[in-house]
Amino acid sequence: MVNALERFAPLPLQEDFDNAGLQVGLTETEVSGALLCLDVTEKVLDEAIALGCNLVVSHHPLVFRPLKRVTDSNYVQRCVMKAIKNDITIVSMHTNMDNALEGVNFKIAEKMQLRQPRFFAPKSVGELQGGSGVVGELPEAMSAADFISMLKTTFDVACVQANQLLSREIRRVAICGGAGAFLLGDAIREGADAFVTGEMHYHDFFDHEQEVQICVIGHYQSEQYTKEIFQSIIEEQCEGVRCCLSSVNTNPINYL
Repeated sequence: MVNALERFAPLPLQEDFDNAGLQVGLTETEVSGALLCLDVTEKVLDEAIALGCNLVVSHHPLVFRPLKRVTDSNYVQRCVMKAIKNDITIVSMHTNMDNALEGVNFKIAEKMQLRQPRFFAPKSVGELQGGSGVVGELPEAMSAADFISMLKTTFDVACVQANQLLSREIRRVAICGGAGAFLLGDAIREGADAFVTGEMHYHDFFDHEQEVQICVIGHYQSEQYTKEIFQSIIEEQCEGVRCCLSSVNTNPINYL
């Protein structure tokens, strides 16, 4: 099953800073069930145990930086211990899934009903082709206010961080799930009317009034549907494997 995921989103497509792939455990074990999630937390592992799933597939890697010890001092180390104690294997598909054809950004485009989505800021690794962002066209042009309202409804967003509302209608939309500020310039060069991402810094909003509608919807919110990609891959290529979508909201940010 891990091979199926890696065929869809090959590990060489991940960014240099990343740590996608096998996180904890063994890949040769027969899968009793796969729990699919955005983040691995103790509550997610408890859910896997309760559901009888011995495989957890996450988007964000549990082990992102090297561990010098495994104790109970933080949630990452506690999760590693809990997974090992309960014979749970953890696999993460992170920036390789971000950069893959029909990956994270294509799923966001699908939820927004964008037409003819395609890569911008393409990435090539040997014969592998990918991209850090996706751009597409809305079925019908809409005002900036209506566009933001659509984002709030589609992604269950409490509030959207935006620059000055665009006076022209929005038709072409560029997307980068997660932290996508680095693609803002590329989105503008693509002629995007709007740029949708999960995180941006304060100063990135300056100097783009009436150039592009910046819409920051939250890191978790932008990538929450990634587990649906995992589900479709496993169900199509790994017949008989039971898939469960995690019901745990792992977003650490509260909107008060």
